[in-house]
Amino acid sequence: MKKNLRFFFTVLALAFLLLVNACAPLEEFLNQAMPVIEEAVIAAEQTQTALDQDNPSQNTLPQEATPTVEDEATITPQSGQSKKLTATPKPKRTATPTAQSADQGDFDYYVLALSWAPDFCASNNDPQQCAIGRRLGFVLHGLWPQYRSGYPSYCSSQKLPAQVKEQFPNLYPNDKLYAHEWEKHGTCSGLSPQEYLALSKQIKESVEVPAAYQRPAEPFRVTTVQLKAAFIEANPDFSTDGLAPSCSGSGRFFSELLVCFAKDGSPTSCGADVQKSSQRSCAQKDYLVRSTR
Repeated sequence: MKKNLRFFFTVLALAFLLLVNACAPLEEFLNQAMPVIEEAVIAAEQTQTALDQDNPSQNTLPQEATPTVEDEATITPQSGQSKKLTATPKPKRTATPTAQSADQGDFDYYVLALSWAPDFCASNNDPQQCAIGRRLGFVLHGLWPQYRSGYPSYCSSQKLPAQVKEQFPNLYPNDKLYAHEWEKHGTCSGLSPQEYLALSKQIKESVEVPAAYQRPAEPFRVTTVQLKAAFIEANPDFSTDGLAPSCSGSGRFFSELLVCFAKDGSPTSCGADVQKSSQRSCAQKDYLVRSTR
């Protein structure tokens, strides 16, 4: 940058002098040119200094790029052989602001996301989940490894084998969720695909759904306090800070319940970010629980 400014001011000065002194003798021209050239160089340096002070980040070394699956490798010694490089997948960041990169199995607790199917089906026409007569209530959205603030996602490129999926029929309300939930969340659990789906099934089935939420024939209104109290009554190990409802329609409709579990499958409290998100989502004094159909 500095060289460019010097060259620019020098050329500008010479062009001006050439124009003014087109007919002057060469010696006289040089005598006049040198002082102007020196002043131009000094001006260029002063301009560059001012730019550097206004933009200090230009003087610092660039930050090291985050390694990706393609450029990250570890050295794995082989018995009786020289050391061999093997690729080590690293998680990628998602567009979600709270998503963070992490190593597989490096998280604090699980969030079990139980979606309320009638709310989903009010604005979606999924034939698997929303066909008339299915009367689905709570369905498994996913089991998500979570930090106390934020969560990891897409921790490896491992795919879900078809034969593993076949071992857990009807675990999710839609077949597409198997691969999506494994790739985004399951790969961060530190478990194999079979172990992850087995744990998802186990934790989901450990939740006792209160009678009022078992295929209600009519819609009803509820507050967050009432909803949590009903689940704690049905599940005495639960606590109010381990439950986090979500709402749709600017807080008018109940849409999902997040239940927080420790890595060993026991109930635990949710992180502050999950609780705050729930409070923002269900900010109305009460909301409607849609009926099944």
